[in-house]
Amino acid sequence: MDASADSAFELAYPSGFGRIPAYTYDDRGEPIGEANVVIELLEEGGVRMTSHSSSRRGARTVATAWFAPVKPKKTVRLVRQESSSLDSQGRPVGRLLVDHAAQVGTCTAPDASSVERVQLPSLDRIVNVPMNLFFLPLVRGEASSLKFQLFLCRDGARTMDFEAWVEQEADLGQRPIEVRYAPDRGDFWSMIARSFAPRLSFWFDPAEPHGWMGYRLPLYSGGPEVLVVREGVPTNWLVD
Repeated sequence: MDASADSAFELAYPSGFGRIPAYTYDDRGEPIGEANVVIELLEEGGVRMTSHSSSRRGARTVATAWFAPVKPKKTVRLVRQESSSLDSQGRPVGRLLVDHAAQVGTCTAPDASSVERVQLPSLDRIVNVPMNLFFLPLVRGEASSLKFQLFLCRDGARTMDFEAWVEQEADLGQRPIEVRYAPDRGDFWSMIARSFAPRLSFWFDPAEPHGWMGYRLPLYSGGPEVLVVREGVPTNWLVD
């Protein structure tokens, strides 16, 4: 793993490795498929994180991030992110790739007939995959908001500014911490955008910040919003 990757962010080193089983639920809380997150230790301290979510009708997304260790800080920096999806008919949606070291973002058409590339800036701020690690400063109370970018392929390869914040603090009833994120269009317009944007969220266990409990996002680009919930976590802990 090349430690000279050009992501602007250093993320917390994972607290453990292995497979975390989960399930995919629709917006009514009905289970529709399996999911999991796998975190692997690679050579020379590198890390690979792969998340998989699916529905029994054939839709699925696989997203992977590779990290290089930052020594001696015991943190990691993104080297590469990629994702590919199938829609509800089992048809490819396309492939997204962010190569932080080469400073290039790539979108490949569903039939692989064309590839669109975008040059990325030095020290880019793109975090598409490892949000469970990126949001930890919010969960730990070390930041009130985090600004970052997503690399998108729908409607053309591009980056979009986002902001994340704590929507729900932990309470005496041990309600999970909810971190929301939405497009960042400036102070005034961001408040309006939050009212109309899809409710994109991550939930964390207040007793174990590294222990994400679930997240809500589209199953694939342009697809339905789903909940991915860690095995053993009741969905009503996350949404009413």
